[in-house]
Amino acid sequence: MEEVLSKIPTYSEELGLDLDHKEDRFKWFIASVLFAKRISSNIAKKTFMKFMEEDLTTPQKIIEAGWDRLVEVLDSGGYVRYDFSTATNLLEIAEKLIREYNGDIDKIHEDALDPQDLEKRLMEFKGVGPVAVNIFLRELRGIWSKADPRVSPKAVEVAHKLGLNEMKKYETKLVKIYLEYCKRKRCHDCPLRKYCKVSKSN
Repeated sequence: MEEVLSKIPTYSEELGLDLDHKEDRFKWFIASVLFAKRISSNIAKKTFMKFMEEDLTTPQKIIEAGWDRLVEVLDSGGYVRYDFSTATNLLEIAEKLIREYNGDIDKIHEDALDPQDLEKRLMEFKGVGPVAVNIFLRELRGIWSKADPRVSPKAVEVAHKLGLNEMKKYETKLVKIYLEYCKRKRCHDCPLRKYCKVSKSN
């Protein structure tokens, strides 16, 4: 089962990001903000790739683009429901990161006293709530020593179905299984179907 889980790409990997690289950690922060809204993951992915195509991948470049351009990019990815508010949030995130952390996403982690303080600091950014923080930090476990968010209830639910104890190690993959298979009742297509207690009982 763990071999199958290890082969499931994380969302950051799907986006072509390597979180061992600092520049990709800021990109993942932007992606996490997009994923956190009540919008399909496909639209969030498509919108993030538009940001990559437009090279809007640093705080400075986001500020230089300005609000109107950000709205255009969000709309081009299909992120129309939250385009205005997200453009505003992204500008304020970039400005605060430059103003308080010299534009360095890693400095948030360096300045944080502990995992709780890290989450608090992240949620001080405009439009960044608990969902975005969890999405962002769960893929930084093992990279940032203070990245240790509470395990998502979605991951817990899937882990229980599988009889899996190592939730933190596989959290992002378990959440992905929940969203793409359990939630959509696509048990027959799930790569972990043969390990699932619920699937076997049906």
